[in-house]
Amino acid sequence: MLSINEVTTRAAKGSLEPVYLLVGTERLLVERAVDAVRKAVDQRGAPGFNVDLFDGKGLEAVSVISAAQTLPMMADRRFVLVRHVDAMTPTEQSNLAEYLADPNDSTSLVLTADKLDGRGKLTKIAKKQGWLTDAKPLRGSELRAFVRAEATARGHNIAPQAIETLLDAVGDDLAAIDDAIERLSLFVGAGQRIDSDAVMTCVTRIRVESIWSLVDAIGLKDRRKGIAAAQSLLADREPPLRLLAMVARQLRIVARMREALSEGLRPQEAAKRAGAPPFKANDLTASARQFTADTLGEAFALIAQTDMALKSSKRPPDVVLQDAVLELCTAPTLSPS
Repeated sequence: MLSINEVTTRAAKGSLEPVYLLVGTERLLVERAVDAVRKAVDQRGAPGFNVDLFDGKGLEAVSVISAAQTLPMMADRRFVLVRHVDAMTPTEQSNLAEYLADPNDSTSLVLTADKLDGRGKLTKIAKKQGWLTDAKPLRGSELRAFVRAEATARGHNIAPQAIETLLDAVGDDLAAIDDAIERLSLFVGAGQRIDSDAVMTCVTRIRVESIWSLVDAIGLKDRRKGIAAAQSLLADREPPLRLLAMVARQLRIVARMREALSEGLRPQEAAKRAGAPPFKANDLTASARQFTADTLGEAFALIAQTDMALKSSKRPPDVVLQDAVLELCTAPTLSPS
């Protein structure tokens, strides 16, 4: 099974597969892979003449198969893309799987999905043929490697502490990281090293201490502290949806830290397991002790509801966020798990 980066790299070199099934929520990496395959196909003929695009919702497999089996025009390859193949019915997914058993060598069929049933026929055949690629979110060392690779690709060495500062500033959103590295590249100049001072000067920085204050307030059920932290963050003109994502990220770190500590790991080892730098071990240990498994579960459930509300509600986003903070800070404390 090729990694998502291997798909992109091989396609950029002109090496193409007849089928790609890209499954996962890491959109930036998926889009890079899709673009690389399409560009490679375009280079083999007249761009745009051999492209078919579909969306999975309500889609019948016969339409995709017909496009994929059509011979390319004035070129030697076609590009067929189906986004959200997971939105196709199970029956249509199975019908599409029949094509994967004997695909057209003159077509590159790219299928994308956030999540697919591993027991389904489509997934099984793609995996057997070596066409299934995992695009799951990057965590820990993989995330730091991504930051380093993005800097290297632009001709820069980046200091380890600068990586931590950057992740504290923008979180684990790869699109935000990509944008930040681009701005840092222009800021420091060609070939120059990126250090923490450059990150703090150039990147619009979320005040990390306020994020941790908010997380602490949730653990302590301190409404006053929670609202003060939320208002401070909103005053920095950071989008509420991004702030919510940052809080969710910090809570995931706390959850992993809590689990690692419960297994008997030392604080610094637990911090590494949680995906945080060792120097944050003491703060993380204190935060982990404020939460139980139940209170963390409640917090994540409310964050998911708030995420949906921020994307669909007509209420002002800052009001939605502050209401969520109040609810998180006033939920009844449950007995320790």
